[in-house]
This record gives sequence, structure tokens and C-alpha cells, in this order.
Amino acid sequence: MPLYDYQCEGCGPFTAFASLDHFNAPCECPECAASAPRVLRHAPRLAVMSGGTRRAHETNERSADSPKRSSHGPGCSCCSASSARPSKTLHHANGAKSFPAKRPWMISH
Repeated sequence: MPLYDYQCEGCGPFTAFASLDHFNAPCECPECAASAPRVLRHAPRLAVMSGGTRRAHETNERSADSPKRSSHGPGCSCCSASSARPSKTLHHANGAKSFPAKRPWMISH
């Protein structure tokens, strides 16, 4: 829930959490219990959000109109975490290939 600023006529300004459904509704003053209207005293305080929530908001804003694109293709060795699998093909001196892990009756192309 976001923090909103309110102005109590008797006690002065204070901040309180309120749901988004009640963003414009008055809030009860924590000192005198009077109804205080919401005022705009500060810019939204994103610093009180957790880092994960802030990154999620930034990602949503960025992906709304310009998704992140990579200049590298699939399987790029400089930035992908996957490593290349070793070949299971045995190459013989005469140019023949054999596949020891495969079925012996299969014909290679």
C-alpha cells in the first residue's frame, strides 16, 4: 500500500498508508481522530519500496512500450549461461564415424 499525505486542521500534516481504492478518501488523524483530507505535499516516495518491487515497476514501465532486445543470437557463447555439449561422435583416422551411445543398427547420414 502506498503512503499518502494528509492535513489535519488541528494537528498538522501526517502520512498514512491507504489502499489504492481509498486514495482520495479522508483519513483519521492518528492524534485527534479527526477526519483529515488528502493533500499533495511530496512527490511519490518510491524509496520506501523494497528493491524487488521497485525493479518490478521499472521492468513493467520499460516493457510497456519498448521491450528489451539482445543483439546476440541464440546460443551466444559470450552471454548465455549454457555451455556447449561435448560431441558423442567418435571420428576415426579413415574418416569413418561411430556413435557409441546410439543403437548400432542405425545408419548415420
